[in-house]
Amino acid sequence: MLNISGLQYRYGGKSVLDGVDLQVRPGEVVSLVGPNGAGKSTLLKCLNRILRPHAGSVTLDGQALHAMSRRQLAQRVAYVPQQTAAAMALNVADMVALGRAPYRGSVSAAHDFGIVADAIERFGLQALALRSYEQLSGGERQRVLLARALAQQAQFLLLDEPTSDLDLRHQVQAMSIARELARQQGAGILIAIHDLGLASRFSDRLVMLHQGRNLAQGPWQEVLTPANIATVYGIGALVGQADGMPYVIPVPA
Repeated sequence: MLNISGLQYRYGGKSVLDGVDLQVRPGEVVSLVGPNGAGKSTLLKCLNRILRPHAGSVTLDGQALHAMSRRQLAQRVAYVPQQTAAAMALNVADMVALGRAPYRGSVSAAHDFGIVADAIERFGLQALALRSYEQLSGGERQRVLLARALAQQAQFLLLDEPTSDLDLRHQVQAMSIARELARQQGAGILIAIHDLGLASRFSDRLVMLHQGRNLAQGPWQEVLTPANIATVYGIGALVGQADGMPYVIPVPA
């Protein structure tokens, strides 16, 4: 279990996370929702040790995250950033293969190759495998980063806006794969996401952040109430289901 307790982080004198508590269990998808500046990306960076929290604790199966080596952490937690620079002149296949770096020397090259090939196929990247990562569109790069995280075979995945640059088909594909990893392989998935409809459809629980704290968490029906949406986003909304599919429609004031 990934357990976050009382997490605090400040940029300068500004508090971005102010006592966040949440848990991510194996086999579940949890989505972080909230407006820009709510602390979603900052929280994920704290969990991947890009940032060091000013207070609070993060443990993975009872072990403090800060006590793990970078290799140990990478074998257990995969992170897909919101954006990445295209500085590395690697082709797509080599970019995806970076997900196997934490296991280098402990498994065979043939084993790694099979995992990388499967990740490339799962995200439909076969035709791009030998293309330079630098030449790809934003959406194509995002799919490559998701494939790299899949190849990492970590126990927990941290996904920061994984659908932001994707078209509708690939948005559903990415979220479906996350859902499948949770159900079939027992991975715990924590996603920072703006699309409330996608979050509701594919997540077991939502965690709504407001001013650096948990405003609400639970099933989408309990979290995405008109009152909560008005508090967090400052706008009205129609929330409901159509053919069993949740929807959220913003309503101008």
